[in-house]
Amino acid sequence: MTTTAHEGRARRHLPSLDHASKAALDRFGALQPQEVILGLLGEYVGRNEKVWSGGLVRLMTDLGFSAPASRIALNRVVTRGLLSPSRAGRFIFYSITPRLAAVHEEGRRRVYARTANPPWDGNWTLVRYSIPEDLRPQRARLSRWMGFRGFGSLQDGIWLAAGNRQREVASLVRQLGLDPYVMVFVGALSSHGGGRDVARQGWNLAALGGMYEMFVKTFSSYSGKKALLLREPGECFVLRTRLIETFRQTAVHDPNLPDRVLQIKWRRREAVKLFQTLQAALRNGARAYFRGHAIRDEGGV
Repeated sequence: MTTTAHEGRARRHLPSLDHASKAALDRFGALQPQEVILGLLGEYVGRNEKVWSGGLVRLMTDLGFSAPASRIALNRVVTRGLLSPSRAGRFIFYSITPRLAAVHEEGRRRVYARTANPPWDGNWTLVRYSIPEDLRPQRARLSRWMGFRGFGSLQDGIWLAAGNRQREVASLVRQLGLDPYVMVFVGALSSHGGGRDVARQGWNLAALGGMYEMFVKTFSSYSGKKALLLREPGECFVLRTRLIETFRQTAVHDPNLPDRVLQIKWRRREAVKLFQTLQAALRNGARAYFRGHAIRDEGGV
């Protein structure tokens, strides 16, 4: 098939950075305490285990958060119904709730199953909803769910994702009691630009391309074998946490379409390979450091 000059330029260049793209890049890589806490629990804590609050706060200070800010974040996670607290004497422990376990399962799948060139069958999932004001909390949760799982927002109340996502959308809609207010369509879209033009409407590809560039530049210097062998468990923990949380930020912005569809040249392939290699190399040291500080028997603190 002959490639036109226009198509060739599309493959070579990302959209230009606008104000929103620059703002997104300015925020990229910044760690949010609540999200870090949830990520750590998903990485290193089993469903039947309990985490000592004092140890968790200590680990958060290793990552640059103050102890008061870490305790506030923990309390907010508990308020969201994601952690269940218990007390042994003057010590506080936390266990993962079933709701958080489900979030962890989905989150880890989206991060660790990433590929440099994901498959796509040409279908899209379009979600449209108009939810009454008295159901605002459920509406907000549905919107957060869409964004977290990589849906792109075409406009208020209309979201789009590559592939057939009907089953998982329907499951959440039922849980939230929003069946009468949500419509889900699955099928191919007939448009001249195909997936490329649709993706540029629903996702900020310019910002995403910049994120992959920054990710590779930030972490590529750590990927050498010698650099990894010299790292102490505490260094492994800090580096792996920053690696995972930064890569997670790209996942929610990526339309998960192949490069041949997007017709852009960026560093996604390098970023995915770097993430998978580095997180695996750091896993044992990071896990040992976390569990040595935060996993305690209630009677043995």
